[in-house]
Amino acid sequence: MTAPHNAEMDKSLGHVHKPLKHDSADKHVAGVAAYIDDIPEPEDTLHVVPVWSKKAVRANILSVDVDRAVELPGVLAVLTKDDIPGINDCSAAMGDDPVLADGEIQFFGQAVCAVVAVTRDIARRAGLLVDIQFETTTPILTAEDAVDADTTVLPDYQFRRGSPETGLTATEMSLAGTMHIGGQEHFYLEGQIAMATPQEDGGMFVHSSTQHPTEVQHTVAKVLGVPDAAVTTEIRRMGGGFGGKESQANQWAALAALAAAKTGRTCKLRLDRDDDMVMTGKRHDFRVDWQVGHDQDGRIRAVDLNFLARCGYSADLSLGVNDRTLFHADSSYFYPDAAIRSRRLKTDTCSNTAFRGFGGPQGMLAAERLIDAIAIRLGKDALQVRKLNFYDGERNLTPYGMPVEEYEVMHDLISKLEESSGYWERREAVRAFNQTSPVLKKGLALTPVKFGISFTLKHLNQAGALVHLYTDGSVHLNHGGTEMGQGLYQKVAQVVADEFGVTLDKVRITATNTSKVPNTGPTAASSGTDLNAMAAKIAARTIKERLIHFLCADHDVTPDKIRFVDNLVHVGETTLKLAEVAKLAHMARIQMSHAGFYATPGITWDRDTATGRPFLYFAYGGACAEVTIDTMTGEMTVDRVDILHDVGHSLNPAIDIGQIEGGFVQGMGWLTTEELWWDDEGRLRTHAPSTYKIPTASDIPEDFRVSLYEGRGNPQDTIYRSKAVGEPPVMLANSVFCAINDAVASLKPGVVPNLNAPATPEAIMKAVRFMRSSPAPNQTAGEALE
Repeated sequence: MTAPHNAEMDKSLGHVHKPLKHDSADKHVAGVAAYIDDIPEPEDTLHVVPVWSKKAVRANILSVDVDRAVELPGVLAVLTKDDIPGINDCSAAMGDDPVLADGEIQFFGQAVCAVVAVTRDIARRAGLLVDIQFETTTPILTAEDAVDADTTVLPDYQFRRGSPETGLTATEMSLAGTMHIGGQEHFYLEGQIAMATPQEDGGMFVHSSTQHPTEVQHTVAKVLGVPDAAVTTEIRRMGGGFGGKESQANQWAALAALAAAKTGRTCKLRLDRDDDMVMTGKRHDFRVDWQVGHDQDGRIRAVDLNFLARCGYSADLSLGVNDRTLFHADSSYFYPDAAIRSRRLKTDTCSNTAFRGFGGPQGMLAAERLIDAIAIRLGKDALQVRKLNFYDGERNLTPYGMPVEEYEVMHDLISKLEESSGYWERREAVRAFNQTSPVLKKGLALTPVKFGISFTLKHLNQAGALVHLYTDGSVHLNHGGTEMGQGLYQKVAQVVADEFGVTLDKVRITATNTSKVPNTGPTAASSGTDLNAMAAKIAARTIKERLIHFLCADHDVTPDKIRFVDNLVHVGETTLKLAEVAKLAHMARIQMSHAGFYATPGITWDRDTATGRPFLYFAYGGACAEVTIDTMTGEMTVDRVDILHDVGHSLNPAIDIGQIEGGFVQGMGWLTTEELWWDDEGRLRTHAPSTYKIPTASDIPEDFRVSLYEGRGNPQDTIYRSKAVGEPPVMLANSVFCAINDAVASLKPGVVPNLNAPATPEAIMKAVRFMRSSPAPNQTAGEALE
């Protein structure tokens, strides 16, 4: 694998733009990075285990008998809804997520009560003794069931431009179909966990593995019936999050805090892996009904897309997730006339939630299905059709009215990847292979990524940071972003180190804490660095400007004569250590602490009118994937992947390359092996590594080439002209799915495969059988079966 980056970046002073290792890399390798389960427990710590019915899917609760559980030695309490002094809700906004079930069980895995005991083992055993009596009702499990019942968690929503009905009627050619896109389990290595310790005067200190400490603070305060100021949430690092700890961490923190308030002792809750997978939300799965009108060259004239999302029993974050699906249903393509609709369907399953990409991957995959279908029906190469429909100078307005201002970056990036991957030579090689291979078939696809960066809920586009400069020249850094392995803490530290001109060892990275930086947003939407690094830079620069002002007066120099570099401060002809300057400033009563604040400019999106600008900019990328499928078994291997991705001027190329590689592999898992399966009664059966297959080392392409696009940087005034990198790489994996589709399509040119995601061996075999039984364009159904 290669990881070239702009050579000019290596010439820069300081730490920014350098491929420095993750701040916890050594600790990770040595196994000493402390997670919540590693925090020393007070001697009298209690353990909390939620209890759920292993039989009920949708039911009315008749009774909950906890007597046998309470009698077990070591059990101190069994908490039910009646023990909640505040509000029985852990939702992000809608008030529809009870912490403990209230009168009814709404999905398989819903917590009914919680056992508090001296050990986790005792608590788990006691949970088995709780007798939950219930009366079942008929569950609504699938999107189709919900459509028939006309039940939703949120109102329908749509983007509309022009007259798609007229466009589809007047177009030269049209295609239509239905595609099913599966969900995905987060499978973070560190499961859901929280530890709560009572404080004086009714306060509560909560360690929570969360991407949104402020929301955990709000939730705990709401459940306990205390002010937000009485609750402090802290998190140093998570063992993965991927969106699964944005809202889903609320419930477990609330239960730990409820138990701590009830007993007056530290209480810890750590979900078992099986329970975690059953009880927490996933990536939204969709049924997509699509219709596209196009001309004989393959240029799209009109599009009608209907996204039916299975949201689960409550709204959770389905508003933003499904909106982002619509925002990315164009992928990188211009739709002259479009109707893009979304139904947020209510089902009796766990509430689906945020997942890396936040609905964008599903929308983009649907767009790629349109392109592939057009190309197959016309007998053209899909890359030709993709490029024909790219946004350009005259056709640069999205279906939601935002102009694509950097379309030339996308054109240039895809052209460079097309050349560096040897696409056309390999296309001929794939064609030749398939002509002589009756069983094994190869597929090739090159797909683009255009991903909008910013929260579409405007108020979330803000961040705060707290920076202190001490008199020994060391720096204390705190901000509202959370670290889940993505390198956010490292990048922000690099920015602050460069502001003060100090080495990284002088910057002390501290745990995210709601008592230091209040009212934070979630670390999500790929905006963690954009927001928090800018806030930290503002804080550090403000302190630095105070020092410069002091030094100018003290040394009778102008600001341009003062430089901070290598832990030193050059003041005209005088050189001082930063520590000396800090001591002098302290003696002169200069403030050396500042709370920086940053709000993303230019975000004007109005959801009610579907007008304005929802994103500050787009991140671009491209991937070329080559696969081989076995048409006798459905097995598939990814032979080679070439990636070129735009991160602007990278703050840390090493970390960005890692994010691209990891995001791609996670997306590949979603689209190939990670299948969630509920039985006919609504019970999740894929709830452990034995039944749910995430990618392993053997699934990584043997030939895996990843490069950063060398361009002019982000035209927006982001932190050092960088671009976000957390989520966009997930959608690079669309190339793998499209390559599989290409391989299946080779069985009968002109016939569009009915391949659904994930493209498991079973899904591939279904598509192969469909192809073999389907008539070719000039063939009857009977002839196809002969």
